Amino acid sequence: MQETIAAFYRNLAALMQAVEVTGGQGQSLGLAPGMQAAIEAVRARTGAGNKLMFIGNGASAAIASHMSTDFWKNGRMRAVAFNDSSVLTCIGNDYGFERLFAEPIGMFAMPGDVLMAISSSGRSANILAGVARAREKKCLVVTFSGFAPDNPLRRAGDFNFYVPADSYGPVEVLHHALCHGMLDTMIACLGPGGA
Repeated sequence: MQETIAAFYRNLAALMQAVEVTGGQGQSLGLAPGMQAAIEAVRARTGAGNKLMFIGNGASAAIASHMSTDFWKNGRMRAVAFNDSSVLTCIGNDYGFERLFAEPIGMFAMPGDVLMAISSSGRSANILAGVARAREKKCLVVTFSGFAPDNPLRRAGDFNFYVPADSYGPVEVLHHALCHGMLDTMIACLGPGGA
């Protein structure tokens, strides 16, 4: 059992080093330079008064909730996660599950806002539709995906963080770590605050 435990954490450490970050044209950015560029782009927008929106399904929705709270509470930036149960069931019932995020993004997004889209597989139809809607609304898009390297979400953002693993646990843990790393680095280097 101890070797299994040790192997799990060795794997997480190795995966963090293997995270791939690409820009909007698919160009490789590297982890630290890509994270810095994403932080600067996000902060430029929140500093101008724009907000952050987080979307995800299942565990990714939990990450979205946690991080939206931390971005506004600790980072002093306006942030929201679109995962209230009554809103989700209303939209799912009235428009279909695929429109779960596209509808609120269409209603609440303003040009210059930031969408943080989290999906382990990078193939969730409702996440992809939300990203498309955010693009229509002229938002900056940051994606977090895993599993297959050719997943469509990985090519959909201005900044794309990809975890090269095919198991939910490690992908979810690293997505959470990447989001926290973004916020914590932003606060440490730039201080808290939006507009």
